Amino acid sequence: MAGSSHPQEPPSTTQSKYGGFTRFEIELEFVQCLANPHYLLHLATLTTTADTSTSSSPSLPLLAHPPFVAYLSYLQYFSTAPYLKYLTYPGPTLKNLELLQNERFRRDILSPDVVGQLVVEGVGAVAGS
Repeated sequence: MAGSSHPQEPPSTTQSKYGGFTRFEIELEFVQCLANPHYLLHLATLTTTADTSTSSSPSLPLLAHPPFVAYLSYLQYFSTAPYLKYLTYPGPTLKNLELLQNERFRRDILSPDVVGQLVVEGVGAVAGS
């Protein structure tokens, strides 16, 4: 999914566009969505096939799909300068991105209690800023 192990440079006018947006802008939008615990739950309910070459491949939760897990790891570049400054809510965004690196959390996010706790913590973090 990542296509490259190197993070994207901040937006410039010379970058390729995907639907009118640069790859950096798309990745920024996605990583910011990770601040929302309900979006994490949504991702946890999605499935994909392990092998897209056959329709008979078993379904696999998206958060257990190795290429998607690798993409989540790749997105950790947002926790470093100069990318950090582009995040609207860096606290919840980076915390959830870090939690998604953990296999157990990727399973536990299906629990309403876990989602509820993240909501409470996120609201507290935003209210405190």
